[in-house]
Amino acid sequence: MIGLPEACLLFNILSFAVFAVDKKRAVDGGWRIPEWVLIVAAAAGAFGALCGMYFFNHKTSKPLFYIAVPLFLLMQIITMTVTFLAP
Repeated sequence: MIGLPEACLLFNILSFAVFAVDKKRAVDGGWRIPEWVLIVAAAAGAFGALCGMYFFNHKTSKPLFYIAVPLFLLMQIITMTVTFLAP
C-alpha cells in the first residue's frame, strides 16, 4: 500500500517530468502537451511543477501558471500539515 508521502513524491516527480517533456517538445517543434494536462499535473504535484517551470523556464510568463502553481503548492502544504499534525 502506498502512503501519502510516497504518493506526493510520485506526483511531484511526474509533474516535473511532464513539464520537462512539454518544454523539450516546444523547443523541438513537436506535438505539445495540452495546458489542461499541465495544470492537472501541477494540482497533483505542485512542488515538482514549480521546479519544472523554473528549471526549464517553461510557462513562467503565463498568469495561469505563475499564479495557480504556487497556490496549489500552498494548498498542498496546508493539507499535509493538517494531515500530519491532526490528533
